[in-house]
Amino acid sequence: MKTYLWIISAIASFAMLYASPAQAQATRTWVSGVGDDANPCSRTAPCKTWPGAISKTAAGGEIDALDPGGFGALTITKAITLDGGGGQVASTLVAGTNGIVVAAGATDVVIIRNMRINGISQSTSAGLNGISFTSGRMLSVENCSIFGFSQAGINVATSANATLNVTNSNITNTANGINLAPSAGTVVGQVDHTTIQKQSANGITATGSVIVTVTNSNILNAAGIGVNAGSAGSVLGVDSSSVSSNNTAFSTSGGTIRITRNTIYDNNTNFSITGGTIASAGNNMVAVNGATVPNGTVTQQ
Repeated sequence: MKTYLWIISAIASFAMLYASPAQAQATRTWVSGVGDDANPCSRTAPCKTWPGAISKTAAGGEIDALDPGGFGALTITKAITLDGGGGQVASTLVAGTNGIVVAAGATDVVIIRNMRINGISQSTSAGLNGISFTSGRMLSVENCSIFGFSQAGINVATSANATLNVTNSNITNTANGINLAPSAGTVVGQVDHTTIQKQSANGITATGSVIVTVTNSNILNAAGIGVNAGSAGSVLGVDSSSVSSNNTAFSTSGGTIRITRNTIYDNNTNFSITGGTIASAGNNMVAVNGATVPNGTVTQQ
């Protein structure tokens, strides 16, 4: 009898050891337009949505899109990479809510790459923010198109030190393009090779402790302000970019804006200073009263 019980116990222990790897989260998972969230999210049995896949993906892992599809809104609470793949439509389409919420841990890095995030601006209940970044060590947005949101393309409302990097992306037809408004800590980062256009309010706004540089980018057609440093402690550096056809190109009411090697044309007002500083390196091209002249009305500082 004892021998029989020992054999049963050994078999059960072996079965538990064998089952553990199958239950573990994968470091890479897959989604497909024809997938199913009941699947294990492997390449041959992909899931249907980002939420379905993230529950089966280990922290620090990656979710890749196999083919075009609408993969749903998502809240991210751990380090992860979402990659929509190149040359296809990996879409998140939402109404009345945020597209992607990044509410990750203090040391977590989140990468969102090759995606379209659509807020359906023509609907009766447009989406709120394309990406809402509330916590995490770093958010990197790469090669994404964000459009049609009633608040911001990217809204940063962190409460601890954080980094935001946006590269090779387009933010179109939103109220604000990128809104940087940390409640505590400092947001640092860079916006590079990115177009922000047709905002009903502002292109980029910094309020609070922010140090962000904008390079090789276009900020166009904002009904309000192209680049706005809204409070003391906010520093926006704009280099080698075009800030054109906005109601006001640059405005500060307490922060600092540093401008270098930019093209500043066809704005109703180029510079508005009600507090703080707009500092020119002396090498910008500014159209004033229809003429193309260096520096415009901003004194080199």
